[in-house]
Amino acid sequence: MKNLILVINPGSTSTKLSLFNTDTEEEVQTTVIRHTVEEISQFDRISDQKDFRSSIILSFLDEHNITLDSLKAVVGRGGLLKPIPGGTYIVDEKMLENLIDEKYGSHASNLGAILANDIANDAGVDSYIVDPVVVDEMQDIARVSGLKGIERRSVLHALNQKAVARRCLNEINKDYENSQVIVAHLGGGVSVGAHKNGQMIDVVNGLDGEGPLTPERTGGLPAYDFAKFIIEKELTLPEVKKYLAGNGGLKSYLNETDIRVIEERANNGDEKSSYYLDAMCYQIAKAIGECAVVLQGNVDLIILTGGVAYSKYVTEKVNTYIKWISTTKVYPGEMEMEALFKGIQRVLNKEEKAKKYSEVD
Repeated sequence: MKNLILVINPGSTSTKLSLFNTDTEEEVQTTVIRHTVEEISQFDRISDQKDFRSSIILSFLDEHNITLDSLKAVVGRGGLLKPIPGGTYIVDEKMLENLIDEKYGSHASNLGAILANDIANDAGVDSYIVDPVVVDEMQDIARVSGLKGIERRSVLHALNQKAVARRCLNEINKDYENSQVIVAHLGGGVSVGAHKNGQMIDVVNGLDGEGPLTPERTGGLPAYDFAKFIIEKELTLPEVKKYLAGNGGLKSYLNETDIRVIEERANNGDEKSSYYLDAMCYQIAKAIGECAVVLQGNVDLIILTGGVAYSKYVTEKVNTYIKWISTTKVYPGEMEMEALFKGIQRVLNKEEKAKKYSEVD
């Protein structure tokens, strides 16, 4: 009986796998398979890992006595593709070609569709991706940067943002497609989205040097001073990117990225830790305020999600600044595996139609 959905979420040194029952909508099996640096380093390109990871996935199914003919569909984490609207996409040849050729960049998530397609072909079913990081639904005016030739980009935790928005709005009897909500994903990077009627019409790009400082990212910097910094240190572009995302934020001030450690220091009277942690909270709140302006103050709900949302220090501090805007809901962690399954389930239940990557302009 075909009633299982296999969910594949590849990371740089891990592969997350889950099986969901389409009848009960329950996760019936899940695991995280770790890969050593030695195992991964033998491959020159991300796509070269396909056979290695596929064999591991098949072993996982065998271990749990899951036959391929019990799969109804396979879904993978979406990778670096061209900018596309949100939704569930069937994996097609154009998508695979772009991922294998790394046309839009190299990242472990590129394997999601590749692996899903490989397993699905063996099972004789369709493969999909859902809300990849390249989801772009920004209104045109939001793309204007202030310098001709440079446009603002939509880069954010789209999968978790949309999934958490749907769940939290459903809990207050509201429909995502007819609501206005702000979602702040708080992790090593912070992204904030203004969601209006099912579309992320503006975002605070948490990767390219926008928005708040984070545990390891600078956020927006004074442009002139940063330009001088780059020239004085004679930085290459990769080195600049490493400052923006990796060596910036709380790491640069406190030499620490673990919020649990920083929060403990702050609670134990370390004024330096509390000062910069408070600064991060202040800037997160400012970014949420920007999105409130985009939605003209009509905000049904503000959601704080991601790993850092486990910190009561952070969520409570942020809420002191934003509670006047709307009700705040804290949904810590992420629901990526469930979100991938839910995307397929909406298609199977004919609540939405699967899109084709090759047909997006």
